[in-house]
Amino acid sequence: MTSKISAILPDLSPWRSSRDFRLLWVQGLIAHFGSAMAMIALPLQIKDLTGSPLAVGAMGAVELVPLIVFGLYGGALADAADRRKLIIGTEAGLGVLAVILLVNAMLPEPMLWPLYVVAAGVSAMAGLQRPALDALIARIVPHDQMTAAAALNNLRWQLGGIAGPAAAGLVVAYAGHAPAYGITLAGFAVSVLMCLRLAPAPAAHDAEKPSLRGIAEGARYAASRPVLLGTYAIDLVAMIFAFPLAIFPFLADDLDAEWSLGLMFAAISFGSVLLSAMSGWTTRVRRHGLLVVYGAAVWGLAIAAAGWFDNIWLVLVCLALAGAGDTLSGLGRMTIWNQTIPDELRGRLAGIEVLSYSVGPQLGQVRSGAMAGWTGTRAAIWSGGVVCVAGVALLTVALPKLLRYDATTDEDALRRRAQQEAATRE
Repeated sequence: MTSKISAILPDLSPWRSSRDFRLLWVQGLIAHFGSAMAMIALPLQIKDLTGSPLAVGAMGAVELVPLIVFGLYGGALADAADRRKLIIGTEAGLGVLAVILLVNAMLPEPMLWPLYVVAAGVSAMAGLQRPALDALIARIVPHDQMTAAAALNNLRWQLGGIAGPAAAGLVVAYAGHAPAYGITLAGFAVSVLMCLRLAPAPAAHDAEKPSLRGIAEGARYAASRPVLLGTYAIDLVAMIFAFPLAIFPFLADDLDAEWSLGLMFAAISFGSVLLSAMSGWTTRVRRHGLLVVYGAAVWGLAIAAAGWFDNIWLVLVCLALAGAGDTLSGLGRMTIWNQTIPDELRGRLAGIEVLSYSVGPQLGQVRSGAMAGWTGTRAAIWSGGVVCVAGVALLTVALPKLLRYDATTDEDALRRRAQQEAATRE
């Protein structure tokens, strides 16, 4: 019985083998709790100021260009600079943006335009930071522990995602927006202090300076790898058509369950945590493309069901199932990326990955907000889920190599393993 339970529980090998992984895990938990508070408070404040689903969905539009520009540049920078310094600098920048939100919320009449400016700034900071974080994980975690590291990181992310939104709903409802932003600021302050303890992570001595040519080199590498293209395309389809989080405040109103807004966000995270907490079996999977496809299909089906049902408790169950599917797909994507991409290209490819899993949600917010204003909130949700499933099916047929990916035989995976083992011996 004990062995069966151990086979299901998360694999803690990355936690035991890497001090920096432990630091990043705890730092990320604290930072994400704080940022999750703002993630709920910001759209709620826009809703309170405007009453418009389109105005809330427009957050995705203002975030899109900074994310693209700084995501690509951040990827090139992560291959050319000390990744630790990049992480510290961007965490500090996010703290400054939290100050702006806090000050604006404390005004007698809070202004709308600073909320969009901060949303764009957060997008830029995330674009700069995420490639450095992803590239650092690929360097500090052993090759055969990548799936375990992805599961632990997702567990950390979603724990903050559960506690942050649930707390934010209560804080905003009973204390207002300013206290929520104050908690966000405190989280980033602690995060910076913890990041200062990370070991330096300098670039290779022969690393190229950030340039358009370097970014293009990373894009050419990705375009030449059908497996990588499949992971990007499936994630984009899933997020563009089935990411309706921006209109959750209006879904809660439609269901006459305004009290459930925080639970809606938390339900997705709960499903993700549940899958991560039982992820021990995923470390024995070798065909990670299957995880990508099956997980994205479950996400789309569950989102469609959440838009169809009119019972709030069934909606919450569907959202939890969607969170589990998204996590399963994410574990497959992160494992393939970290197992196959060479270290000297890891930052630039991580920049492309930022576009894959961040631009999609931003466009998804715009799509869901615009469609909700046209067809109604629930129709915008269930129809997006149906299109998501259809898109995943078509991409699976078009890119069969993704389904056939095997970590024990793939040439890129074997090459990356040898590269990491050689770096460890030096």
